[in-house]
Amino acid sequence: MTFSVLGTDGRGGVGMAVSSSSPAVAARCVHLRSGVGGAASQNVTDPRLGTLLLDALERGCSPERAMAEVTASTADIEYRQLTVLDRTGAGAIYSGRHALGVVGERRGRSVVVAGNLLAASTVVDAVAGAFEQAAGDLEVRLLAALEAGVAAGGEEGPLRSAGLAVVREVPWRETDLRVDWHDEPVAELRRLVQLWLPQRDDYVTRGLCPGDAPSYGVPGDQ
Repeated sequence: MTFSVLGTDGRGGVGMAVSSSSPAVAARCVHLRSGVGGAASQNVTDPRLGTLLLDALERGCSPERAMAEVTASTADIEYRQLTVLDRTGAGAIYSGRHALGVVGERRGRSVVVAGNLLAASTVVDAVAGAFEQAAGDLEVRLLAALEAGVAAGGEEGPLRSAGLAVVREVPWRETDLRVDWHDEPVAELRRLVQLWLPQRDDYVTRGLCPGDAPSYGVPGDQ
């Protein structure tokens, strides 16, 4: 009950945006590892599979090889929909035969898109195309792709949750935004992205060099 986009920016950043009719979709489906890549586990979700895909990438497997290993060794794999993307932009997709409703898959330039219970299979084309055409930070491009999916019909039912996360050089998610339940989750995600991006780099500085970090004027932080 999900559509997602995994993308790279060609400068080491890897990120994912996702939306679903289910609550808290990003908590279950988004898997990112700095210096390695990203993976999604969706449809009837098994979050363990995203970790396994990233482990395989980190061992040196190509995305296709990583996907082949995980799908060959996993019980009930026909209920899963998986994507994986390495930091160079190479990717792989798997949709099991029990994936729900209208299923879509698309690989593009440094992007992979997959969805199930879609309003139309062409939703994934709109998502991939928007990512490829968008300019700016990776977060902005991922958000544009997600919004294009919504405009193209999105899921068959109403969306209720969304999320967007990005890893770069530091070993944590520079961006990790979630809308766990909302009548307009992608619109709310846009509001959060606009709030977050001007502060994103400062929070990296806070982690690496706290003495150089700016204050945001919160009470008690003088």
